[in-house]
Amino acid sequence: MRGRPPRVRTVVACLLLACAACATGPSLENRGEITGSPGDSGHLTIGSAGFTESDVLAQLYALLLNRAGYHTRLLSVTNREIYEPALESGRIDVVPEYAATFADWLNARTHGPDAAPVGSPDLATTMRALRALAAPRGLTVLPPGRAVDQNAFAVAASYAREHRLRTLGDLGRSGLPVRLAAGDECVRRPYCAPGLRKTYGIHVTAIDPKGVGTTPAKKAVQDGQDQMVLTTTTDATLDQFGLVLLADDRHLQNADHIVPVVNRARAGSAGVTGALERLNTVLTTRDLARMNEEVDGWRRLPEDVARGYLEAKRLIPSG
Repeated sequence: MRGRPPRVRTVVACLLLACAACATGPSLENRGEITGSPGDSGHLTIGSAGFTESDVLAQLYALLLNRAGYHTRLLSVTNREIYEPALESGRIDVVPEYAATFADWLNARTHGPDAAPVGSPDLATTMRALRALAAPRGLTVLPPGRAVDQNAFAVAASYAREHRLRTLGDLGRSGLPVRLAAGDECVRRPYCAPGLRKTYGIHVTAIDPKGVGTTPAKKAVQDGQDQMVLTTTTDATLDQFGLVLLADDRHLQNADHIVPVVNRARAGSAGVTGALERLNTVLTTRDLARMNEEVDGWRRLPEDVARGYLEAKRLIPSG
């Protein structure tokens, strides 16, 4: 056990990550299977993708690693095209990711943009594909937890009560016409309008291009202009608009469970894995939504929210 580390430090990405793709050492593309023992650096850089949920998860990781004796700093990078190569090169050691989304991203990077997706609604299948793609790049994907952030669809609570809707299957069977508030890409994305029609038989009559989970999109459903909105399972603001999620009972959406991804050579040890796996025992989708709300709605700092959560769960000491 190392000595008590200093308070988590947060830095902003700049030229360090701009040069990540040209890091020294052998090419990270087209390598064979990684061999050798996982490494364990005492000083770890935790990457965040720069949005609320990623910031909270990065803070949770850092605090747990601090508790395990590691020195950590946080680096915020909003572009996966930059932070993933930095993770490979060891300029970043740990990032929170989403299993199916990251699997498809690595697959496209490895096999080209037209490669068939490998993420699926089945978590085990998705994790096998993700780990197979990550390993040749020197990355280890740690076990997923219960928390999931995936596409979800919400309707007005009054609308759900009137038509006795609890699931997307119920909506499909109802035959009701549905105007959907979502992003422009929903027209063609297989997990959005085409999937709702094919998998559930939902009668999507039009896409109202107000974005994914935006305030105008949710307000349009609240006011009855639209019947349903595309959002996410960790959207903590639905109650404010009188909205409720409809369950994805036929598993249209992919398994976007939260997974830590680490640089094997620097953070692939049992010490790092053990520290981060402690979060898997407690963190739920609802917990993550609540923390998002505390940051976005209550204007609390991600570090304070993360610390309060871990203290409440007795994963780190209070004070």
